[in-house]
Amino acid sequence: MKRSGTSRRDFMTFCGKLMVAAPFGLALTNFSSPAAMAAVIGRARRPSVIWLHMQDCTGCTETLLRTSEPALDTLLFDIISLDYHETVMAASGTDAEAALHDAMTQNDGKYVLVVEGSIPTKENGNYLKIAGRNGIDMLKDVASHSAAVIAIGSCSSWGGIPSSGPNPTGATGVDSIIKDKPVINLPGCPPNPYVFLATVLEYATAGKVPKLDALGRPEFAYDRVIHDHCPRRAHFDNGRFAAQFGDAGHLQGYCLYKLGCKGPVTHAPCSTRHFNEVVDCWPIGIGAPCVGCTEKEIAFNVPIFQTADMKGQAPPAFYPEVSPEHKGISPIATGVAGLVGGALVGAGLIASRKLDSTSGEQPKE
Repeated sequence: MKRSGTSRRDFMTFCGKLMVAAPFGLALTNFSSPAAMAAVIGRARRPSVIWLHMQDCTGCTETLLRTSEPALDTLLFDIISLDYHETVMAASGTDAEAALHDAMTQNDGKYVLVVEGSIPTKENGNYLKIAGRNGIDMLKDVASHSAAVIAIGSCSSWGGIPSSGPNPTGATGVDSIIKDKPVINLPGCPPNPYVFLATVLEYATAGKVPKLDALGRPEFAYDRVIHDHCPRRAHFDNGRFAAQFGDAGHLQGYCLYKLGCKGPVTHAPCSTRHFNEVVDCWPIGIGAPCVGCTEKEIAFNVPIFQTADMKGQAPPAFYPEVSPEHKGISPIATGVAGLVGGALVGAGLIASRKLDSTSGEQPKE
């Protein structure tokens, strides 16, 4: 970092931002100060990263390119060493293949392999070929020399959109092919880039992969459902739901569950760790229902606007459901309420005067 012109002040500023930006629960957030974090990160060796593309739309790469805390140049040159990436590298053809070979040879057994996109398995894997090799063979070869494998995005985690019925290419996820290396699934369409950054930093500083859940996802990012911290949660708890897009409830920010929102059953940090510092840059933030892209059984299997079955969650029974198409308060009801309120206020004044006279003091006007 010194050779690249990074000052100590800049480095300390980065560590301070990382403490705030890192997803909740990550080991890196357990430091008491930026200085304590800097002492650990400063000793860590930049991990070599090899990034392979399979059947993908490059959306996972696109979200990574828009990181700002840290910026992309800091990420690539100071935090990790991105030694092979078909989208961002300048080399192509034989030069690109040479770069891949050199990265594997020089960092044998030490690099992190990142895989974007699903892997086609039908027709002997011939639906995808790179430099004369099909995706299956290339994945097995590069993974065999890696320290760990990160499946970034829903496609590489379990097949994603390409695996939707009838799945003509036999698309599948990385962990169904690689069995002898730890595989970390970071599902999302696209996933949050800071989850990827935090995962790589944990490996770089601690030398191990983060604690994973039953689906191979880091618990620090996927340990709770979006619904727990949804900005519309208060409306859910009070029984206020949007009935259709553009109605009064929808415009006032009511809960989107009845419109098909999968937030109550989707484990992801979208509601707490926003994409690239843009608060509304996620479905619920723009008034659209969560599609459950991080859930294997829901994403691209359950229709977007179909209501998901909640488990153990429901609005309180003592709140009546509120219809956004209400007719307002009638003048008669307003008048009755005014009479009752006036009577109560008058009774309170009379009672206070009696108390004052009983105590021997003159009533106050």
